[in-house]
Amino acid sequence: MKLTAKQRLFADEYIKSGNATEAYIKAGYSVKNNGSAKAASSRLLTNVNLKHYIDAKLAEIESHKIADAKEVLEFYTRVLRGEEKEEVPLATAEDVITIEKKPSIKDKISVAKELMKRYPLNDPVVQAQLKKIKVDTEISKQKVAAYKNDNNLTKIVFTDDLTPDKEDTTQEGDDNDGT
Repeated sequence: MKLTAKQRLFADEYIKSGNATEAYIKAGYSVKNNGSAKAASSRLLTNVNLKHYIDAKLAEIESHKIADAKEVLEFYTRVLRGEEKEEVPLATAEDVITIEKKPSIKDKISVAKELMKRYPLNDPVVQAQLKKIKVDTEISKQKVAAYKNDNNLTKIVFTDDLTPDKEDTTQEGDDNDGT
């Protein structure tokens, strides 16, 4: 994307102000009257290379405004260690003053939980769950291996064609059962 120096200056000024006519004038383009500057700046904004340049610059600016994961984790760590301070307004009889307050235990616990979400392997509960999963997996593997090797299994077959040794025709009851 090849832009002239004036086009680049126009784009930079346009990004700053959002006003194409003003950016056109500040970039040093010759202006007969304000109407011609407005028309020329609108025409300039249709330039594909200029549009790409502006979009790239805006994306770059936006990415600097958004905190990345490392920055968030560093903030959490500073809060946990009590290095971050909070300004709290305090009303006095004559005036309102602000004091710096360290994070409370509640705040520290909250950020500690957030940090632990990102490092779950350090959590003893998660470690125990992983250990159980590994053991269950090993048991399942052994069951599959035993099933594949029929020599280790004893098969029991149940059939219905068995006859009783003798039939019990006497019905003797107990005094307590009501017979």
